[in-house]
Amino acid sequence: MPTYKQFPLADTAEGLTEADILSWHVKPGDTVTVNQIVVEIETAKAAVELPIPWAGVVTELHVEPGQTVEVGTPILTIDVDPGGAAAPAAAAPAPASAPVEEEEMKPLVGYGSKAVVTQRRARKGAEPAPVAAVAAPPAPVPAPASAPAPVAVAAPRGGYVPLAKPPVRKLAKDLGVDLHALTGSASGGVITREDVERAANGTPVVAPVVESGARERRVPIKGVRKMTAAAMVQSAYTAPHVTEFLTIDVTPMMEFREKLKKSREFAGVKVTPLTFAAKAVCLAAKRTPDINAVWDEAAQEIVFKDYVHLGIAAATPRGLIVPKVRDADAMSLKELAVALTQLTDVAREGKTSPADMANGTITITNVGVFGVDTGTPIINPGESAILCLGAIKDQPWVVDGEIKVRKVLQLSLSFDHRVVDGQQGSEFLADVGALLADPAMAMTY
Repeated sequence: MPTYKQFPLADTAEGLTEADILSWHVKPGDTVTVNQIVVEIETAKAAVELPIPWAGVVTELHVEPGQTVEVGTPILTIDVDPGGAAAPAAAAPAPASAPVEEEEMKPLVGYGSKAVVTQRRARKGAEPAPVAAVAAPPAPVPAPASAPAPVAVAAPRGGYVPLAKPPVRKLAKDLGVDLHALTGSASGGVITREDVERAANGTPVVAPVVESGARERRVPIKGVRKMTAAAMVQSAYTAPHVTEFLTIDVTPMMEFREKLKKSREFAGVKVTPLTFAAKAVCLAAKRTPDINAVWDEAAQEIVFKDYVHLGIAAATPRGLIVPKVRDADAMSLKELAVALTQLTDVAREGKTSPADMANGTITITNVGVFGVDTGTPIINPGESAILCLGAIKDQPWVVDGEIKVRKVLQLSLSFDHRVVDGQQGSEFLADVGALLADPAMAMTY
């Protein structure tokens, strides 16, 4: 007799309540092994691949890609005894004298998720209940004829999510039609059966008539975007922001960078202005420890941190994230360069884990890569300052009484005025500027 188990969505990060299903790595009928990756989800912090703790045959996927699911909701059913009967059947009730054993879904490796109980012990004197872990999945209840079928959302590609009902998606798969290449002719851009058939026959799809004022596109607020918005609002309305600006000549830094490129020690190492800024922040924070402290409202304390977990704001296809370089203050310039390269590569691939984005002490954001001169960044919650790097441009600059073309950079620093006074903020920004304007100043720190 088949033995069925349901795989619930686990809590992959502290306090997680829901996640979006990005893509399935399995389908009904597939055989899976213990710890095989079966689904990729997107939480409010990162994209995470979930392994299944059992071996067996997948019998049913309960959710479609694009759906938001609450923690604890069954998302997959697996037959862990595929050698039993081929057709699903309900398990026999357990004898009254034999209590039902509790079986817990083990926490995912590296996540510390809460155990999800799939069975409960039978109470004394109560009627025995069927074993939940071996019960066959219930037969789907057909929807009323008058009720429209739900619109399924396919996995996103390049930011575009095609809208189509499940039968239409199946038809497209059977006919080999890529839904991402279609424009839906139904209201709201929904792809219809006719659209798929036309595409399969090579007939152009007629674009829908768009009424005036209806040229809009709505995207649900969830995942990283939802988390980022909540964090920024919280920070903006709880921490009194002050932003200061500094313009500096970084020609010596850029010349030093060229020397490092040619040195044997830095061969194959990518050294960028962000690398120098990261080192400068770590050095300057030692002279102004207030900048690396944080306001604890609950305890009514200011917490000074004798380490720097440096956050680097990174623009990714999934949105803005801030992974951390742990103990950046203990690293050499070369070690920082390697760590920053690895950090940004992982972030762009969307593989940054939730743990890698937690517990930062100060952050750098680099808008210069977009050609922007400067900005007024919002402090990340749990920190007291964020440094913004602008674009490095050739500009006229007075050197020894003469106007020359130099490499010029604008810095801006936002800080929490509850923790950092104007003097400390100014001293820190001046120190960072001095180190970038003349890297040899690091010898004096």
